[in-house]
Amino acid sequence: MMKWDGHTHTQFCYHGNDAPLEKYVEQAIALGFTRYSVTEHPPIPVGWVNNESLFQELAMPEQELEQYFAYVQQVKLKYQDQIEVTIGLELDYLHGRTDYTDELISKWGHLLEDVVYSVHYLPGRDGMYCVDFTAEDFTKNLLQYYGSMDTLIDIYFDHVELAIEHASRLSMRKRIGHLNLITKFAHKLPPVSEPLMRERLEQLLPLLLESGVGVDINVAGLRVATCEQAYVPSWFITKATELGIECVYGSDAHKPEQVGLFWDWYEQNMS
Repeated sequence: MMKWDGHTHTQFCYHGNDAPLEKYVEQAIALGFTRYSVTEHPPIPVGWVNNESLFQELAMPEQELEQYFAYVQQVKLKYQDQIEVTIGLELDYLHGRTDYTDELISKWGHLLEDVVYSVHYLPGRDGMYCVDFTAEDFTKNLLQYYGSMDTLIDIYFDHVELAIEHASRLSMRKRIGHLNLITKFAHKLPPVSEPLMRERLEQLLPLLLESGVGVDINVAGLRVATCEQAYVPSWFITKATELGIECVYGSDAHKPEQVGLFWDWYEQNMS
């Protein structure tokens, strides 16, 4: 099994850490990783969420994207004899604005080796809202708007299916990000229907198989106090690997010390 961290962030993440990328890569080398994918959040359309201060934290400004690619390329070359660094992005599924993503890929896609394609946003009370900002924001602007967790689960996975379809058109390696991100605040929200969750996850398997889109086995939920579980359940990993769907560990590191966390959990579930 290749020791590969396929979902990581950098100082270009405005809700992360200002440590240089070199610190993350050196942590990966120290832990024995042989491949390290840098998958920063790219720009999103201006005004995508109504909360202006939150908007400023979600993604880098458009003018920084060229600098980001140049910097990752520099780090890739610096450590090429110690580890394979791949250049990537964590694209967002932008419901109703996939043209924005298409334009971004048209301009920068030739530089991309890896894409994590994620659903972070759902339509809510009066615009788009993050499913992973705070439990209070989730409750006020999504749960109260849709009326139940079951309805929200269905809407969320409808968007995940659309994200898989859009990701399938990309030519580089691609994975769907943190499938169960909707459960980030599970300990603070009404319980979800486990049969419904399992049904919606199972429906993704043939879509992933047919599309060639892999799965980000994202362990970040294990370090979140309101979640305490990985964002992909063990049973899903088993089914996906049996079908030959690519499953790639993702630390979702937003600081250097998070690189490699819970690798043992991933390794056990892949064996």
